Amino acid sequence: MKKIDLKERELYKVKAIGFLVFFCLSFGLMAQGDPEAGKWLDEASSTMSGYETISMDFDYVLDNQAEDVSQELTGSLLLKGEKYVVNLFGSTQIFDGSKTYTIIPENEEVNISDADLDPENTFTPSKFYSFYKSGYTYEMDEQKNRDGKKIQFVRLTPIDSDSEVASILVGIEVSTKHIYQVIEIGNNDTRTTLTARNMQTDGNIGDDAFTFDEKKYTDMNYLINR
Repeated sequence: MKKIDLKERELYKVKAIGFLVFFCLSFGLMAQGDPEAGKWLDEASSTMSGYETISMDFDYVLDNQAEDVSQELTGSLLLKGEKYVVNLFGSTQIFDGSKTYTIIPENEEVNISDADLDPENTFTPSKFYSFYKSGYTYEMDEQKNRDGKKIQFVRLTPIDSDSEVASILVGIEVSTKHIYQVIEIGNNDTRTTLTARNMQTDGNIGDDAFTFDEKKYTDMNYLINR
């Protein structure tokens, strides 16, 4: 399999972070579709959006056999309101509600962007909520047993015929109504899968977990890019 270079890695990272935020959000009923599927989405939405904080580990798998690209990684996520911390691809991204800090130890640098100045590259829960809230039809898909859990899948299909996404499968755990897995299938045959592990909800996560300590990285001689 082809190794993913740094530029590709950054693109996949951005997509993965957005995917993660969607994973843990209320995404509401989307367009029109099967009422039963809508009910599953609504219950998952209500459950996930009711938590003040979410923390979890996750498996991230990207596969495109046509392009001979494959990537399997693990990461972690903290989410509290609009704030989040994602660890993936050996780097950390912090969003404190106004700025995004991407810490890249491999390059000994930190990239800082303002949410207002860089809206296309800044993912927030509310923005991703709005993105996925419309533009899809939905229908029931298969129910499967995964990791000893019953998972009901709902398939979302973009209304826009020019969308790069062919469909999204949302796997909802039957007993808890937690979102267990999200699978995005692209028109270019790329399949991106996120699977939740060790999800904890309403834990005591202080705001300091989302605070960037610039002095710490300055003292380590990291390059700070604004």
